Amino acid sequence: MDDLKLVSERRSFLGGVAASAAVGLGVLVPGAVATNAAAATGSSTDFSKWLDRIPGKYRQVADAPEPNGGMGLIYTFAFLVSAPVGYGVPESDVGAVVVLRHNGIPIAFNDAVWAKYDFGSVFKINDPATKAPATRNPFAFIKPGDMPIPDAAQDKLVARGVLFGVCNLAVTFYSGMIAKQMGLQPDAVKQEWIAGLLPGVQVVPSGVVALNGAQSRGCSYCFAG
Repeated sequence: MDDLKLVSERRSFLGGVAASAAVGLGVLVPGAVATNAAAATGSSTDFSKWLDRIPGKYRQVADAPEPNGGMGLIYTFAFLVSAPVGYGVPESDVGAVVVLRHNGIPIAFNDAVWAKYDFGSVFKINDPATKAPATRNPFAFIKPGDMPIPDAAQDKLVARGVLFGVCNLAVTFYSGMIAKQMGLQPDAVKQEWIAGLLPGVQVVPSGVVALNGAQSRGCSYCFAG
């Protein structure tokens, strides 16, 4: 029964993404998506400027479609501390990107958004201390015991120059779904979510295009589950 529910939820998500794209919901964030004309002429967009900020010569992008206990953060931390040793270079020569997409998007938001919209229950993420659905983000500005490697917390990685992108299509779908359940206006809920993004998180057109863009800028691909 759980497998059937998972398939149903995934189909619902994919259908919602398609519908969002069809009606143009993917461009509700100013500058997040290039127009066809801009793409054809190679014009600069907020997204391409974000890609230009990827630092270093040795680069990796972590694909985080699920929270997975923060493994996207942990793999990125591992890359930051081991690549300088492996390549014999300073950490300034190493660059990393984390793409939060699909069910991985809660990592991008502050505690207020988590609490108001019950992210712990919606995304099935428990508080490490209480084992109950989390009402705060246990992956950023963490408490003791939240993560096995405290230095892998989102805010700590941002301080080391890691770029974070969150999928606009997933944000649009999930904010719309939760808005409907709560009897709220989808646009208003989405804008509140955007206002509640953690420092260092950029809304990108979609998770998949962010992965494509990062790899086009020399990032190796790391699947984070």
